Amino acid sequence: MDLRFGDSEPTDEERAAVDALLGPPASSWEGAGRSDADLRWARGGRAARDRRDLLLPGLHALNDRVGWISDGGLDYLCRRLTVPPSEAYGVATFYAMFSVRPRPATVLHVCTDLACAAAGAPKLCEAVEARLGPESGVRVERSPCLGLCERAPAALVVRAGEDAARAVTDGGTPRATAVSALATPGAVVRAALTPENAPEEPPAALAVPQAPDPGLLLLGRVGAVDPADLDDYRAHGGYTALRRAFALGPAGVIREVTDSGLLGRGGAAFPTGRKWQATASQPDRPHHLVCNADESEPGTFKDRVLMEGDPYALVEAMTIAAYATGARHGHLYLRGEYPRALVRMEHAIAQARARGLLGDDILGQGFSFDIEIRRGAGAYICGEETALFNSIEGFRGEPRSKPPFPVEKGLFGKPTAANNVETLVNVLPVLTLGAQAYAAIGTGASAGPKLFCVSGSVERPGVYELPFGATLGELLELAGVRDSLRAVLLGGAAGGFVRPDELDIPLTFEGARAAGTTLGSGVVMAFDDTVPLPRLLLRIAEFFRDESCGQCVPCRVGTVRQEEALHRIAERTGADAAADIALLREVGRAMRDASICGLGQTAWNAVESAIDRLGAYE
Repeated sequence: MDLRFGDSEPTDEERAAVDALLGPPASSWEGAGRSDADLRWARGGRAARDRRDLLLPGLHALNDRVGWISDGGLDYLCRRLTVPPSEAYGVATFYAMFSVRPRPATVLHVCTDLACAAAGAPKLCEAVEARLGPESGVRVERSPCLGLCERAPAALVVRAGEDAARAVTDGGTPRATAVSALATPGAVVRAALTPENAPEEPPAALAVPQAPDPGLLLLGRVGAVDPADLDDYRAHGGYTALRRAFALGPAGVIREVTDSGLLGRGGAAFPTGRKWQATASQPDRPHHLVCNADESEPGTFKDRVLMEGDPYALVEAMTIAAYATGARHGHLYLRGEYPRALVRMEHAIAQARARGLLGDDILGQGFSFDIEIRRGAGAYICGEETALFNSIEGFRGEPRSKPPFPVEKGLFGKPTAANNVETLVNVLPVLTLGAQAYAAIGTGASAGPKLFCVSGSVERPGVYELPFGATLGELLELAGVRDSLRAVLLGGAAGGFVRPDELDIPLTFEGARAAGTTLGSGVVMAFDDTVPLPRLLLRIAEFFRDESCGQCVPCRVGTVRQEEALHRIAERTGADAAADIALLREVGRAMRDASICGLGQTAWNAVESAIDRLGAYE
């Protein structure tokens, strides 16, 4: 795109969408009608550039209103924010949910990732595309994991317009009836998008086979408490942890979290107390708190279930984290494919604010804190914390080099504590039970309960809560694993496969490492002998090729070479595949050793484990 503003003009709809977010333009420099005063001086400047972090919400506003982002709409947004159009174009094209080319207002995103592929997503896509012709006004797009693995095969329907709507349709939706409904002509899809007639999504409790169970520490309220009712939440122990936090003081909260042994649940397993202490001790101000709710690892959906089923718990946990680290403003970066979680969190934040549990002088303690939601737009790499910071700031979601680390220079260059949803919600039982009681759950090196996302070839897919130390076999027995089990993928696409005779692996960070695999974010995906392993590995390679941000050569080139090699050997074994397997190992080592971030460093893990542990291509 030209570095300068183009000649394209925004439509009235596009102008209205941007103005609804930013307010009316103050001068012709921002797109208003020209006046004599505007000829004398330029307005905007630094004040406008300081609003660059509104670029992503502005792109959402355009995409939600029209269904795509035109040159005219992008130019108008750039004028309002004083952002070079070339940079804004780079951001708009970075995210899978945006389009800079014309497309229908209604888009059906059909998940074709691992769990959905095993449940028949390819056939579903073919049926939908065959029946929804151009005259239907519906565009069908194959999508990476939508975080609906317990309901596979799943789809997300998005309708742009002044009353933009998004709805999930899947095998568990009573009024959509999954494959049969989605495979019918466009009228059914359009009806599913009408807000008053939207399909009733299954309650979050259906994603928790153990629910309702008050004995669960993290999922105990899911299915037992009305997620929209703040009073119901408080009647079931809500805000007890925050009151204890105020009694302990910031240093006392950090000490409790540190003594509890709570490790990050996003995959890196970094001690939460150490992260909070490092952030709180920084003299630079202000401090920021970021909740990473952009779980895009194929097979992961635990954070979605927590936000849908117990949203006030996250609001309370973020408030505690902010109190401990000295943050006054928090960002909840919420995955763009989670419409129900977005509605639930918006409502919970608004209710907490109205009742004095967010905002100024919370509970009369003189502490002020508020939460702002930022929607993601479909980029797996934004699960990496520094890429997430760039996304919030209005730049492409590319990871930053470390050091400096986020606790020193994170969001907007200030000290930042970033945790995922599950990690934050664990802080509540740490404070209500006490550090010693919490640490007694699980094992010495892996304390507390852990959420596991079980999907694939099981009878009861969903989110399970178990104490660290339970075995993989015990978890799969709860989920009803099928007799014809061929392999289990631990940790998602960035994890590794294990064999059916390795189900005694303890589900702990140290146990998984000793077994040569990883827990990652808690993905446990079972596959029976009906799932073709080579096609599964090729889908993993396609995923990493698509999701690589392209910033570093090892990942940008390596993910392409990995996919090419797997295409070549898809139908070959033994000596015929030996040369390409050797190439895969070489490329995998290069990605692991030299990539900037975890995406490239783990892109080879699953393929390597399938070759070495499962004997793929032998």
